Amino acid sequence: MADVKDKPNIILIGFSFTGKTRVAQLVSKMLGWDWVDTDEEIVRLAGKSISQIFSQDGEDAFRKLEKKVLKKACSGQTHVIATGGGAVLDAQNRRLMQNSGFVVCLEASPEAIYKRLKLEVRRNPKNTMIRPLLSSTRPLQRIREMKAYRQTFYSMANWTVHTDNLRLEEVAHEVVRGFQYHSQPADISLSVRGKKIISVCHVATSSGSYPVFASWGLLDCLDEAMHKIGVSGKVVVIGDDQVLPLFIARVKDSLSHMAAKLAVCEFPAGEKSKSLKTVSRIYDFLVRSGVERQDCVLALGGGVTTDLAGFAAATYLRGISLVHLPTSIIGMSDAAIGGKVAVDLPWGKNLVGSFYQPRMVLIDTETLSTLPERERKAGWAEVLKHGFILDASLLDYAEANANSLKSLDPQITSRAIAWSASLKASVVSLDEKENNLRRVLNFGHTIGHGLEAALKYRRMLHGEAVSVGMLGATLLSHRRGLITDDIVNRVRTLLKKFALPTLAPKVSLEEVSGAMSLDKKVKNKSIYWVLLRGLGETVIVNDVSREEVVAVLKELGCQ
Repeated sequence: MADVKDKPNIILIGFSFTGKTRVAQLVSKMLGWDWVDTDEEIVRLAGKSISQIFSQDGEDAFRKLEKKVLKKACSGQTHVIATGGGAVLDAQNRRLMQNSGFVVCLEASPEAIYKRLKLEVRRNPKNTMIRPLLSSTRPLQRIREMKAYRQTFYSMANWTVHTDNLRLEEVAHEVVRGFQYHSQPADISLSVRGKKIISVCHVATSSGSYPVFASWGLLDCLDEAMHKIGVSGKVVVIGDDQVLPLFIARVKDSLSHMAAKLAVCEFPAGEKSKSLKTVSRIYDFLVRSGVERQDCVLALGGGVTTDLAGFAAATYLRGISLVHLPTSIIGMSDAAIGGKVAVDLPWGKNLVGSFYQPRMVLIDTETLSTLPERERKAGWAEVLKHGFILDASLLDYAEANANSLKSLDPQITSRAIAWSASLKASVVSLDEKENNLRRVLNFGHTIGHGLEAALKYRRMLHGEAVSVGMLGATLLSHRRGLITDDIVNRVRTLLKKFALPTLAPKVSLEEVSGAMSLDKKVKNKSIYWVLLRGLGETVIVNDVSREEVVAVLKELGCQ
């Protein structure tokens, strides 16, 4: 059977009306792949409908066309292929599919299939895709018989999704989850001060799968980590003028065997450096250093470095290897994971960017001890965010261990960061390019980015702005009747427990509102808001009125 990492096609099999065509479209959108429906290709090739092929030419003629179309579809890579319900009947077809990618069976009970068939007949009586094989005086019994006969062949699948009680979007997510589960690399381990460290999670996307490590003291095993992921060329360490002096000596010690291949590129610290001007300077450095495609960028620093160095790596020579070594809480729990790389424009944050996955993320939680106290406090906003939107248990852990986290207890801090990073990884693995699910990660960022832009990125740190934004989204959720007073109070209490702001500094309400309208999350001039409907549960809406926004901004202190 094919290794799904070598031949990454996803091939959907299953009985008619299990949703293969629509699910193929959704999966292709999630992964950024092309999709093929073999029935549609047969119709195009034959110049007649399937019912006409069956009635005029017979089933044998149809199966020959099906085999031809399937062979062509399976010859490519990164395709999502929806097959006809009877494609599995042919042994050659089965071998072809097994050797061409990851096979997923969409399963449904005969009763569910019959119900969907009747619904389709009512919706579209002229639908020629409804097979004559299903036309019977006892259609439900006929479905049961056909399905029972084919069931043995459907067992060839690598993964099965039971669709009876799932929406099509949920089926698509299950298909992608299965593919990523089977395609993720085997665990690799590192040795840190005599202790074996296993990756805390893997990010698995269509453009790459990579491990995430999180532990105290990982900088010391950088050499081993780079070797295990196959980095052997020149390494360019990119960081700002505040972080590099703190860690570059340890990086050089760890990579001493490749000192001749090591280069260091420094830029001024701060959000202002996240610009096309700074990227241009990095390009100049890479050219002067003779960096080639087999070489690697090592992004050492916080969220600004992660975004900036990642963007440079993604675009230089159309992409060179990238390894993230985040040194801030925001970088560790959020920015380094998921492949978002970008720079700012004068009109807003992250307006120029891409999705570009690193080869590895190495989180040394010991580096947090060098952070200024204010930056450390601000960083916990992103960790809490993942609890608010994805896992309320993380909030319980953070609340119970707040003092230990604020004082950076090695074990407790590493666990919280690893937990948060794993939650982020689970989302971006299912939705690499923010088609739908990944939007939940923008909780608090709509108002947060508006505040940052209105304040010219000077008076609030990113985590501080997100903290105020999260409370704003919570208040908006409450105004809409989605959550109770208790949840609003819990959110506010947790933010305050980590010394995070819940009110904006003196700032113009109109400037904040205007900046929000330019944010990258705006689509068709509508702002998509991530709201709470419980702790760990979200809903995304785009019908929030200006009156609602103004009321919330005023409640947050905007004037």
